[in-house]
Amino acid sequence: MQDKQLNKDEIAQLTEADWKQRLTSDEYHVMREKGTERPFTGVYNDIDDKGVYRCKGCGASLFNSDNKFDAGCGWPSFDQGVDNAAIDEHVDDSLGMRRTEVTCSNCGAHLGHVFPDGPRETTGMRYCINSVSIDLDKNEH
Repeated sequence: MQDKQLNKDEIAQLTEADWKQRLTSDEYHVMREKGTERPFTGVYNDIDDKGVYRCKGCGASLFNSDNKFDAGCGWPSFDQGVDNAAIDEHVDDSLGMRRTEVTCSNCGAHLGHVFPDGPRETTGMRYCINSVSIDLDKNEH
């Protein structure tokens, strides 16, 4: 996990070579090249520990563990971000379908996608997130 959250000025200074140094090859593939980890392989898929999930690239707070649920899809799923400013949404027309990509609003890292098939009793949304793009901070909740 990053020692501190990077600010926009620090992020702007990072080159792709810097990102390759900061991230593992799997993290780089997902976060910088918009890849996806295989379903049911991510470390956070079956974790119910309390805390805040942070962006592995910059340390920004993204999701609270209270909003995590088991969607059975193979990736950690959340019904909302920590706030409306934490995550950006973008149209993704790759793979011959229209989806909504979610990225870290602080550093632009690809996190996964959001779908409107989440729990109806809460937001109705399912943020389907790659485990390699997040870290669980158990000291914050």
